[in-house]
Amino acid sequence: MTNHPENVGDGAHPGQAEDYLLPSGTPVQLITPAGTLAPTGGFKEQYVFPQSDSLRQGYERLVVGRRVNEQAGALVRQGRMAVYPSSYGQEACQVAADMCLRASDWLFPTYRDTVAVLGRGVAPMEAFESLRGDWHSGFDPNQYNTGLPTTPLATQLLHAVGVAHAAKLRGEDTVVLALCGDGATSEGDFHEALNFAAVFHVPVVFLIQNNQYAISVPLIHQSVAPSLAHKAVGYGMPGERVDGNDLAALLAVLGHAVERARDGGGPSLVEAHTYRMEAHTNADDATRYRSAEEVAQWVPKDPLLRLQKYLADAGLLGAADTERFAAAAEQLAKTIRDGLNTETAPDPAELFKYVYSEPTAQLREQAHMLADELAASQPLQGAPS
Repeated sequence: MTNHPENVGDGAHPGQAEDYLLPSGTPVQLITPAGTLAPTGGFKEQYVFPQSDSLRQGYERLVVGRRVNEQAGALVRQGRMAVYPSSYGQEACQVAADMCLRASDWLFPTYRDTVAVLGRGVAPMEAFESLRGDWHSGFDPNQYNTGLPTTPLATQLLHAVGVAHAAKLRGEDTVVLALCGDGATSEGDFHEALNFAAVFHVPVVFLIQNNQYAISVPLIHQSVAPSLAHKAVGYGMPGERVDGNDLAALLAVLGHAVERARDGGGPSLVEAHTYRMEAHTNADDATRYRSAEEVAQWVPKDPLLRLQKYLADAGLLGAADTERFAAAAEQLAKTIRDGLNTETAPDPAELFKYVYSEPTAQLREQAHMLADELAASQPLQGAPS
């Protein structure tokens, strides 16, 4: 167990844990954008560099995640999906989140975390069900220990804390990892979730994917804190900053936070510095609030190319590996493509079935009205269409 004070957050010893709670002066980085080893000095903890097998597995997941983003973007443009919030360039955060959890742990994603949802084993078409415009959310959270991707900002953080609190009360060693964006840190639910998690000392890790924008609002107009990770101090939990495009650093930092929570150390807040390379969604025009020059500065920091360069130079990635990973990614893309090219047959009556366990008189009236309209719109049997 880490050397943390057991009663952080109860007001018993204010100030004693300040150094322990504060994040590193600069984001933790283990592999540079050039694919070389980064200096490891200056970090508040000695993070363990991931094993080669973990990095190879992580690279394969990055390749798959990138192909998912590319394929989903193409399907939106073809009209096969209603909306897709791309995580192109942010995939390392989601891959690391999956890899640091056990199957028995829980993940609570945002609407942008389709790559993380797929990484938890959710069937591709279940993961894309709501994005194509179907009425339901697509999968059973209990089957995959994965919350449904949420569009309202920060609401999933409260759900994550509740699951973590329940696990603690049951005496389980479950850890919950909750994803959110920088925009979510301005929401009241963010405050409530972190405060409850710290006061009740629950096993949850909050991962902020700071991609610099809350839709069109840059971070500088959202917060004047030294960093988003510094917000953790106000709740009595440790905060850390990490290069969100460095999978090795993410695995080290998140892995440390997850095991700390599992050992009874309580909650942590991790801020991953990354960038949203594409528009907020297909309904957004990012050129209205940021320049092409700004985007170009992040291209060399690509998490996929960075890890590819490191593994290749270390002799851990060959041509056969690259072909195999690409083939697996293409197979998943085909599965998604084939599934979304299949038309669904929705039942309009289901609009009224699951609102209340006992439908109200008004709902019953509306259901009958719709049924009559649908019946009247059907062509008479034998009549020319």
